[in-house]
Amino acid sequence: MKKMLITVFILLLLGITVLISTSNKSKFGTSAKEVNWVELNSGFKEATFVKDKNVCLSCHEESANKYKHTSHSRAFEFSKEGTLESKDCESCHGPRSKHIEDPDGSLTFTEEQYSKVCMQCHQDNSRMYWSGSIHKSSDVNCVTCHSVMEQKSDEFLLSKNSQTEVCSECHTDVKAKMNKTSHHPVKEGLMDCSSCHNAHGAPGTGMLVKGTINETCYTCHQDKRGPFTWEHAPVREDCSNCHEPHGSNNRNLLTTQNASLCVSCHQYGGHINQYRYNRVSTPYGNGCVNCHMTVHGSNHPSGAKFTR
Repeated sequence: MKKMLITVFILLLLGITVLISTSNKSKFGTSAKEVNWVELNSGFKEATFVKDKNVCLSCHEESANKYKHTSHSRAFEFSKEGTLESKDCESCHGPRSKHIEDPDGSLTFTEEQYSKVCMQCHQDNSRMYWSGSIHKSSDVNCVTCHSVMEQKSDEFLLSKNSQTEVCSECHTDVKAKMNKTSHHPVKEGLMDCSSCHNAHGAPGTGMLVKGTINETCYTCHQDKRGPFTWEHAPVREDCSNCHEPHGSNNRNLLTTQNASLCVSCHQYGGHINQYRYNRVSTPYGNGCVNCHMTVHGSNHPSGAKFTR
């Protein structure tokens, strides 16, 4: 027993040591891998790093005054000597000795090239799918959504004040749906687009944070996960069979009115609540779920019809 306690204690010490050593490393420098500047722009050939941002300030003072309020500026200022980030301006703009000699606009980058510059530091787990993402293949780049040289938002260096504003610039159809009667609380500020989507790429469809629609929904709606004794097949298959996640004018984000949704599959005749038998409770009440209230699944022994 004593030997076991000693072993556990040693393992704890080793774990604490690893954590401390990790935290002492540069926040960005641990994963930073410098881009090949000559491949980006042949004008960098034989250029060297000046390593003095005061030289940049002599011409770019106005830009620098805006930049100093950004998180990049604050992080680079205290970066460990010898890391990529310690080069400050040249960390992102490349070696500028030739630019100082002849300050023209030849050493510029395209938006796609700037994305490669950003990936020097920002190629972590949340961006591992960027190269094959829908955004990248649609010519969306880092500077399309982020403002590096000026603080325009409170987080993530976004080019607009909020995530919703940035995403809405392209996804206008989604913005319209979010203004419908029933919607997720995005415009109320309780959720963001990134609550469900990873804008930098994902392994599944729709750039979802999880592999499937259902797994993404279950991150909040865990009571719908199951497992259930009696499962409802379309529910288990895909939440979007019945729900419109971005917004609907029907209750509970339903794709259509309650009972109409049910009879789109359950069209057998003779049931008391179908339109031709009951024209009141179907369109105006809860319709089918007046009786079949556990439509997401039931664990009741008598719940085969989702009535319990």
